[in-house]
Amino acid sequence: MPTADPPFEIPDYIPRPLYLERIAPYMSKDIIKVIVGQRRVGKSYMLFQIMDRLAKREPKAQLVYVNKERHEFVGIRTADDLIAHVDRARRKSRRLVLLIDEVQEIEKFENALRHYQAEGVEIYCTGSNAGLLSGELATRLSGRYVEIKVYCLSYREFLEFHELERSPESFRLYLKFGGLPYLRNLALEDEVVFDYLRNILDAILLKDVVARHSIRNVAFLQRLATYVADNVGSILSAKRISDFLKSQKVSVSHNLVIDYLAHLHDAFLVFRAQRMDVAGRKIFEIGDKQYFEDLGLRHALVGYRGSDIGKVLENAVYSHLLMAGYRVWVGWTGTREIDFVCERRDERLYVQAAYQITDDSVRDREFGNLLAVDDNHPKVVVSMDEGAGGAYKGVRHVGAEEFLHEVVGGSWK
Repeated sequence: MPTADPPFEIPDYIPRPLYLERIAPYMSKDIIKVIVGQRRVGKSYMLFQIMDRLAKREPKAQLVYVNKERHEFVGIRTADDLIAHVDRARRKSRRLVLLIDEVQEIEKFENALRHYQAEGVEIYCTGSNAGLLSGELATRLSGRYVEIKVYCLSYREFLEFHELERSPESFRLYLKFGGLPYLRNLALEDEVVFDYLRNILDAILLKDVVARHSIRNVAFLQRLATYVADNVGSILSAKRISDFLKSQKVSVSHNLVIDYLAHLHDAFLVFRAQRMDVAGRKIFEIGDKQYFEDLGLRHALVGYRGSDIGKVLENAVYSHLLMAGYRVWVGWTGTREIDFVCERRDERLYVQAAYQITDDSVRDREFGNLLAVDDNHPKVVVSMDEGAGGAYKGVRHVGAEEFLHEVVGGSWK
């Protein structure tokens, strides 16, 4: 196995080629590669895959690896500390590749990145805070970095990691426990998995939100996260959330709700899907939908309940579309809502997620919403019906397990 300086042997891992192929076009190029995503989705292991690829392509290159979650790097607190550490390890006779895990833990990290990029050093880094990374990098390194998002496991990856065959039971386990990679080391049992997920949830809230943003009202933050989990897939506004909390004898301002929601977004715990007018492509200013990055963490907050299967499915479809590289909005045409309007390069796709098409009225509503869009782009209804398949008036009907198992780089054209 290749090593990095200081001596570090790359552990065994299960490859995630989808993300490596998104990074590959930028390898050996004079641009900083920033790998972002929620805590524990596997960003560190993406760096290991990159090290392996680099070692094969450039065996004489020197790899210097810094992981801010490992004890030996605790002394690297500032950009100056990082520069001193790298310069001590650097061998001038070899091309240097610098890889930094959790770079946002280093104060003024952007100064060090700019310094080494100016010297021709190739740089990869990971981070768990979207707001901090995009803000600092956009300010100091505008046009000199590319951001690659890593998500929790897709359903296909979940099967591979857990060595499971496709089946209704495997699909149920995915919807219940989510896709954090470390779960492959645990028994897929409620008590074991949810104890682990609650610990990860606490780490995200307390380290990536409370500590990062100096949050004082921790109880409100937790209540807000719970409310969002309970209302996945519903149109939410700061006023609606604030009004609900007031009914629970919790008085908070709209601005505080907006700020705390933004912090949840920055930590990649929750994603915001804005509303779009399909015809005019106008983005609505208020009334977004919120979805969790990982369903297991959502269930760690509010429990896994059979009555929530419709919103759980909608969340799973939304996450899958993001993994596939789509930009996703909630669509509106007239008075009809389109669950997801998706764009990727020159593609557009419309997706409706429904638990079951139980009768003609449900069919007319779910398919009718898509049929109201007057264009020729592909349209898909995804449901949990056992006999899902075929099409209705040109709109495809696909079973949820099949849809989530599709190769995420594929096309629905």
